[in-house]
Amino acid sequence: MRIRALAVVTTVLAALAPAAAHADPVPDDRPLPGYTIQNPVLPPVQVNGEPSRVLQGVHRHAAYDIEVPPRWNGRLALYAHGYAGQGKVLTVSPPPYGLRQRLLDQGFAWAASSYYANGYDVRAGVLGTRDLADLFTARIGRPRDRVIVGVSMGGHVAGRSIEQYPGYYSGALPMCGVLGDNALFDYLLDYNLAAQALSGVREYPVTSAYATVTVPKIQAALGLDGLRPGGPDTTNDRGKQFRTIVTNRTGGPRPGADAAFAVWKDFPFTLASPSLPGAPPAENPGQVATNLFTRYTPNTPFDVNAAVQRVRPENLPARLSNRLSHIPRVNGRPTVPVLTLHNLGDLFVPFSMEQVYASETARHHRSGLLVQRAIRAAQHCEFTPAEAARAWDDLIHWIDTGKRPAGDTTTNPKTVATPTYGCRFTDKAAYTSGTRPLYPPCP
Repeated sequence: MRIRALAVVTTVLAALAPAAAHADPVPDDRPLPGYTIQNPVLPPVQVNGEPSRVLQGVHRHAAYDIEVPPRWNGRLALYAHGYAGQGKVLTVSPPPYGLRQRLLDQGFAWAASSYYANGYDVRAGVLGTRDLADLFTARIGRPRDRVIVGVSMGGHVAGRSIEQYPGYYSGALPMCGVLGDNALFDYLLDYNLAAQALSGVREYPVTSAYATVTVPKIQAALGLDGLRPGGPDTTNDRGKQFRTIVTNRTGGPRPGADAAFAVWKDFPFTLASPSLPGAPPAENPGQVATNLFTRYTPNTPFDVNAAVQRVRPENLPARLSNRLSHIPRVNGRPTVPVLTLHNLGDLFVPFSMEQVYASETARHHRSGLLVQRAIRAAQHCEFTPAEAARAWDDLIHWIDTGKRPAGDTTTNPKTVATPTYGCRFTDKAAYTSGTRPLYPPCP
């Protein structure tokens, strides 16, 4: 019977083989099914009076831009963009904050990929950036070194890339990066569940009416509905407790924390969405989140820890896996210099991401390869060209000379709570721009 069954299986496979052999895969220079590409012509820029050379195309189903200065110094910067939403249009972003021109002026070439997919897909970013670096070698020449720069989710891409391919990159500059991987989604879950527990208005899992019906009730119960940046404090006792819980979950007491909460109070509620059964983590990253072991502080006057709903991760294998996945771990094992920038008041990708990464690098005895800098602003990725330029220049000098630049301590609560914390690397000339006036002027 076993021989007969094997013969039947072999016959079936043989019948299927020709069809599989003749199946047409998606050509390498086209996007994957369902995706389209929007990558307008990128005009060259002047570099010391001469135009740069721009190459654009599609490689491994991702759009790309490559730009080479007239006098290339043999070095390459790879830019990893942030979360591009759940849409199906792939786009490419040049290095921001004036870095595009700065790189070219210094003789660096740069390259940026759209990645082959959108969503919270760090794997697509890691693979797409590496594929583009290899394409650069084939089209332009082998660079003598490669430095990766990433913003937001692109910081997650950068942090994982240097661990995924040790020795391939010479350094990394994650800005406002998701360097705490799963901890980001735990925090976003905490925000909603703690607010529900304190307000007594509960809805988890959330429905499509959460944002329009439930959240206004939560905010009214906590006194958040009238809270505005720079305005009077409208929170009641439970609202104040919630604000302090959020502060502690996002980096601890630090300059501008109350003002930042007023800026961000609405947004984390919008990130709670109905569960999508069967959806991959890239489309539903909240499925890796849990608060089973979270201890909320302060726990008075209301006992939040006793009342809060406890949630298991929907996708435990995805949370525990160390493979290169949609939401991969950043283990804190850099083998090259890493310099980071993060806004103190960012409550989308909070400052606590830096603390998680610093703790993990210390646990692996890699702290000597990490420099972190706090910037006194409350928006997500709110950096000035001067702040980004200084970080880039200091990273390159570190790579070239081995001399580790200065940074901020992120894991000492007393240091972080100091009124002048973040002043050292914040652009004083930008004090009146963006959310920076919410912070007292630095001396």
